[in-house]
Amino acid sequence: MCGIFGLVAKNGLVDADQVDRLTDLVAHRGPDGRGVRVNGAVGLGHRRLAIIDLTDDGAQPMRDRLLPIWITYNGEIYNYLELRAELEALGHVFHTASDTEVLLAAYVRWGEKCLDRFNGMWSFAIHDERDNTLFCARDRFGVKPFYFANTATQLAFGSEIRQLLPLIGRSIADDDLVRDFLVCGLSDHTSRTFFKGIEKLPPGHKLRVDVSTGRIEIERYYSLAPRLAVANEQDAARLLAELLDDATRLRLRSDVRVGTCLSGGLDSSSVATLAARHYASSSNGRFFAITAVSEQAANNEEAYAADVVEKAELNWLRTKPSYEDFALTADALLEVQEEPFAGPSIMMQYEVMKTARANGVIVLLDGQGGDETLLGYHRYYAAWLRDQLDRSGVRGFFTAFRAATQAGVSAQRLLMYLFGASSAVLRATFYRWRYAFLKNPDLPECLRRFARETRDAQEMQVLEITETNLPMLLRFEDKNSMRFGIETRLPFLDYRFVEFALSLPTRIKLNNGWTKWPLRAAMQEVLPANISWRKDKIGFAAPDQLWLNRHSPVMYEKVAGSALLARYADMAAVKRKFHRLDLGMRWRLYCVALWAERFGVEAP
Repeated sequence: MCGIFGLVAKNGLVDADQVDRLTDLVAHRGPDGRGVRVNGAVGLGHRRLAIIDLTDDGAQPMRDRLLPIWITYNGEIYNYLELRAELEALGHVFHTASDTEVLLAAYVRWGEKCLDRFNGMWSFAIHDERDNTLFCARDRFGVKPFYFANTATQLAFGSEIRQLLPLIGRSIADDDLVRDFLVCGLSDHTSRTFFKGIEKLPPGHKLRVDVSTGRIEIERYYSLAPRLAVANEQDAARLLAELLDDATRLRLRSDVRVGTCLSGGLDSSSVATLAARHYASSSNGRFFAITAVSEQAANNEEAYAADVVEKAELNWLRTKPSYEDFALTADALLEVQEEPFAGPSIMMQYEVMKTARANGVIVLLDGQGGDETLLGYHRYYAAWLRDQLDRSGVRGFFTAFRAATQAGVSAQRLLMYLFGASSAVLRATFYRWRYAFLKNPDLPECLRRFARETRDAQEMQVLEITETNLPMLLRFEDKNSMRFGIETRLPFLDYRFVEFALSLPTRIKLNNGWTKWPLRAAMQEVLPANISWRKDKIGFAAPDQLWLNRHSPVMYEKVAGSALLARYADMAAVKRKFHRLDLGMRWRLYCVALWAERFGVEAP
């Protein structure tokens, strides 16, 4: 787990000093070492966070022992021991205990097809000096970032945007992304960033560079492919439990201390419990769990987390940020995230990562991905209710509607998702009415497609995983964790688990009104009942009402003085009604203003 950088000069030689400087801009991602390799028109940089093989043998950029092939790599290949054994049987001799050397050997043996064999998260670049090409790839779901800028004279890539900003000159806002964000808080839904000229390699894609010509090709290598469907509910729960348990086991492989994030919700509680069981079999100590506690009673999950801690016998660490902490950290959060984000709740995650580093927990498991793979969000009820109508008629529809309300969803919310979210016209009209002070407020295209897909839960899930939800959450998690040199691992995004979960029929995943039914059924014997059959859903939520209402005067001053916001909003109207706007909109306006100020962003 590290920070990477690369530079390809299109007309001459790479500036080694430039590679040095831009590599070190992400020193926080790799506090345990650094390395740079410059050869002609190619420069590779690396900042190391040592997780597997803590010796200098694991340093990067790393060269194959026999061939002139170099790699800079950020991530973990969790099945590296199995791949190592397979490669050794084919005659490969290893000289380190690192997964980096396994990745490089897999490329030497299988070429670009090596990607199909990896179970993990990765963002890497391999300079094959035999034909002077650069082969880059990002993991299937985009857990690890890969930003790049392709200018007339250089192609550069890195783990964070800050490494590329010096290469593009002025920081210019991407109008479409800023407008999408202001309307509904959406971000990370395209391969573009908020900065014109800086892009992302999409998840599940690879990039090839012909160094001699500077020509690049981007190609998809992975698409979500559901496994063979399981029709039986009991088999679904059993097989899902086995996959999640194995995914958790693999993600405990580490040469440093491992712990887990624990919100008290179903997903994080499941991961914490499974991880603690595996950890207990090889250690005399208790497995670490870290919880961010909200000072707002309505979204404080501390009591739920405490029940899991007691039953799983965890070593529990808690952090409880106050408004004063938030007020002092808001600027830093924007600096960490590099792009606007839809609310202050990610500060809770930020505080968890800070607490982990302070206690020597360098690897954290997390429950990210459980909702997207198992129909955990209430908006999926739209597809489920329509499925019930198609399968069982009107009587079946009303039976399902009643079951959903008994499972904790209000009738009003069900109707909102059934009719509102499934109509792009209604949703767009609502935004134009509510935010009339925005210039050209419109519904982002991916949300128009989402509205069309509300009749098909699987299509909704694919869209959420690839565009509308998961990429945003993964960006938050990566930036927050790596700011403190913490590696986070996500068992629910093991590709085997994702493919299996997507293949399950909607009626099993959302069974008798219960979201994520197979996981609830699978974990009901090992989790407290108030967790496995919990009706509400919160997550690491910040006390928004307390914080933002107190912070509103500060937010107003920043918004009122923003030159960039004047491009997207009628500022006279904004100033007039700012304190009457919903908290979400106040935050979004403030976040854009803060982002523009921090990064010197100009209008196109």
